[in-house]
Amino acid sequence: MKSILKNAGPRLGARPPAAIEISSDGVLAAALPSGGQSPVYAFEPLPDGALLPGIAEANVRAPEVLAAAIREALSQVSPRSRSITMVVPDTVVRVFVLDFDSLPAKPAEAYPVLRFRLRKMVPFDVEHAAVSYQILVENKKECKVLAAVLPGPVLAEYESAVRAAGYEPGVVLASSLAALESVDSLEATLIANLSGVALTTLIATGQNLLLYRTLDLPENPALRQDEVRRGVAVAAAYYEDKLGAKPIRLHFAGSFRAADRAGNNPTQAFAWWIDDPELSVVDLAPAPQTGSVSSLGNASIAGVTGALTGVR
Repeated sequence: MKSILKNAGPRLGARPPAAIEISSDGVLAAALPSGGQSPVYAFEPLPDGALLPGIAEANVRAPEVLAAAIREALSQVSPRSRSITMVVPDTVVRVFVLDFDSLPAKPAEAYPVLRFRLRKMVPFDVEHAAVSYQILVENKKECKVLAAVLPGPVLAEYESAVRAAGYEPGVVLASSLAALESVDSLEATLIANLSGVALTTLIATGQNLLLYRTLDLPENPALRQDEVRRGVAVAAAYYEDKLGAKPIRLHFAGSFRAADRAGNNPTQAFAWWIDDPELSVVDLAPAPQTGSVSSLGNASIAGVTGALTGVR
């Protein structure tokens, strides 16, 4: 594994020209054809219970089913190489914005410092976890670092499924950090990324990340809606506190099964769900008009789009 952060590790152009996002709903694949063409997309659903994302226990409950879904989704987009970028659920990655007086310039010296700090912040073995970091702000007074950590056994499950499908996992990204790369703006951006089990809210300004918060959601639909509303409200209040103005736009990513009940697409349904007249909900990455070789359902392309950003 090379990186679990959006810009850490290899330069963007060195990323594989294909990516998959694995979620409890299914596997979304995207690949860049040769000749600078737009990406092509395919989605292969997973049966309920095949994947249960989290850090406490095994995620992949049906390894052969997941490997088959990865193989089928990728076969439909005809990737140019066996190496792919893998986007994993937010609930399996812990992401922190850490403040240091300074951090060693050499990664070999910085990683022990990060692992020492993270050891007190996560409920799993940091020494055998995958850790990656990116410096957000560095000057004489401070060093602000974005750090991501993923339990080693959990990462091994996802990588094993990709290899069983006949491919090689390259860069590994958390869903929301991958989706963040699809934002092409230096302006402050408020983002909500919803999955079947969690809500992640982010506030980004250029290369700086002001907020990254993942909430596990209850199974009860009414309680889930209340928790999502509170999560969005907290993020909006934090945006106003840090930036001195209320947000007027919320960028939405992720899947949303309640979209069918609302009779709208996922973004419209999410706007109806949170019911905040002061926030205009828009797609973080609009659904493709062309290049979809299978039905994408309610899946968002933000993660795989961000994973392919900068790839030629």
